[in-house]
Amino acid sequence: MFEKLANIFRVPDLRKRVLFTLAMLAVYRLGGHIPTPGINAQALQRLFEQNLGGALGLIDLFSGRNMRQMTVFALGIMPYITASIILQLLTVVYEPLAKLQKEGELGRKKITQWTRYLTVVLSALQSLGIAYTLMKKSTGDVQLVINPGPGFVLLAMLTLTAGSVFIMWLGEQITERGVGNGMSLLIFAGIVSGLPVGIAELWDKVKNQTLGGAFAPLVVAMLVILFVGVVAFIVFVERSERRITVQYARRVVGRKVVGGQYQHLPLRVNAGGVMPVIFASSILTFPAMVFGSYLQNSRYFKPLLDVLHPSEPIYMFLYSLCIIFFAYFYVSIVFNPTDVADNMRKYGGFIPGIRPGKRTADYINEILTRITLVGALYLIIISMIPTWVVSGVRLQHTPFVGRFFDAFPSWILTGLNLSYNVSFLFGGTSLLIVVGVAMDTVNQIESQLIMRHYEGFSRNARVKGRKLW
Repeated sequence: MFEKLANIFRVPDLRKRVLFTLAMLAVYRLGGHIPTPGINAQALQRLFEQNLGGALGLIDLFSGRNMRQMTVFALGIMPYITASIILQLLTVVYEPLAKLQKEGELGRKKITQWTRYLTVVLSALQSLGIAYTLMKKSTGDVQLVINPGPGFVLLAMLTLTAGSVFIMWLGEQITERGVGNGMSLLIFAGIVSGLPVGIAELWDKVKNQTLGGAFAPLVVAMLVILFVGVVAFIVFVERSERRITVQYARRVVGRKVVGGQYQHLPLRVNAGGVMPVIFASSILTFPAMVFGSYLQNSRYFKPLLDVLHPSEPIYMFLYSLCIIFFAYFYVSIVFNPTDVADNMRKYGGFIPGIRPGKRTADYINEILTRITLVGALYLIIISMIPTWVVSGVRLQHTPFVGRFFDAFPSWILTGLNLSYNVSFLFGGTSLLIVVGVAMDTVNQIESQLIMRHYEGFSRNARVKGRKLW
């Protein structure tokens, strides 16, 4: 393994790309320590600790923990992700944009330019909303903004919008001049940066005997085993695919006879990546984020906000339905069986036993429907495991049948956090992103090594990663 890692630095171009990527990530982490002027950082920290399970926690995740400290990079990569998703959805419903996407490199550059403009607009709107929200919110008797007023709003908009645009530029530079997949690597760096802090907090709990008491070693061992098991499960599913055998007929091209061979059409089990989880979390946490402060004291709406807590059975049921819906929705956008069948027939390919054309498209769509359901169930399990372990499942709050669960052990109903002061270092969404980006980065570097006649990281097969968007 050390010999294979050393091969990276033997290739001048690859060494330059890796060092450039590390330098850009260092700049990104440096900007995460520059605070936005006029913010009470300690009061804001307490606010985020109270809302980590909601929309604020999701925003903080994609900002690399910069939102809770309100640094110049507080908006993170979320405006760019949102702009990319909006334009991606518009290509389905807006015909001129769909034609532009099919024009190749020129169309891609035009869409990228529009994505940048939309990112600036979304960043300005989000920073405006954050500025006004911070001026109105407070934790106890402490105001989050030191000197509220129009001056603070303008300063916050300029600072946060400039920081978001600079992050977008960093990601594009890593994609073009680094190892690739720059936006995903920025999210990866932000999430992994919290790992040393989490390990230090876990070690302090063990030393102070506040983690499970006398069972601290056993609890730590169980957490390690659970962490490794979840990571292994993610790697296994992310590399899983359903291969459809495709045969190409023989045909004469010039003086050569081509075709007459078998190939495979790979269909990923989790083709949507982590996007269905992000969409589902955003939809369910949107009411609490926008109307929470206004409806918290309402007689009629407060019960609705209470059931939208991540540990409540109704929330988990709705969360699962949203993940399944968005898994199918996102796959329908990124993969079109009709286009695949038409391209296959155009080049003389067919699936043995299946008639070309519409029957082939229906066959591919049928297989894609089944494996997408498996991928959605996998996303549900992975995203909920940390919640089940730490916060438990409030089965006693299930309508009509909740009383039958009152006799369950407390660590099942309230989680290990309240029972044994146990916390999980990563959430399910974080693990999906970290493992997926790590696999994709290894795949990028391995491709560069193999192209230059060096041995890759895996001896028998390529390491296959997946991009987030």
